[in-house]
This record gives sequence, structure tokens and C-alpha cells, in this order.
Amino acid sequence: MNYVKQQQARFDARLTKSQKEFFEMAAKISGFKSLSEFVIHSTQEAASSIVERHNTILATWQDKKIFFDALVNPPKPNKSLKEAAKHHQKQVSAR
Repeated sequence: MNYVKQQQARFDARLTKSQKEFFEMAAKISGFKSLSEFVIHSTQEAASSIVERHNTILATWQDKKIFFDALVNPPKPNKSLKEAAKHHQKQVSAR
């Protein structure tokens, strides 16, 4: 078999004593060999879920391009948006 050795990187984090004890308990309950193994596994799952949700919202590269282009180069407000802003300002001022 041809295995490719992955380059290792280090990640450090500061925890409160109670956080560490809580995470260690969760790691033991879950059957992990170490706190590090538990943290890496849990973080990988959370990150995968976040990226999957993000990719569902912006499914294609074209969607991403349109979205980020609108953030970087927003269009000028049209008549409807200007009227909505005026209406909103009146509502806020009336309070």
C-alpha cells in the first residue's frame, strides 16, 4: 500500500479547569483514548457540519461569486429601497 504521510500542525487552547474536566469526562464516556482525540474528532464533526450548511446556502461557485461580489461592490439603492428606508426611519422615529 502507498501511504502518504500528512504534515502535522499544532493547535493550542486555554481552558478553564472545569471545561477541561467536563471535556475529559465526555471523552471517557464516548470511549476516546485521550482528550486530544476527542477534541479533534468533535471539532472535525462541527466544522464539517458548518461547511456543509454553508455550501448548501451557496451551492455553486457562481452563487458564491454573486454573493461576495454584492458584498464587495453593492449596487446603488433603487427607488423601492430608498422608500423602504424612509418608511423604516419614520417607524423608528415614531417610537
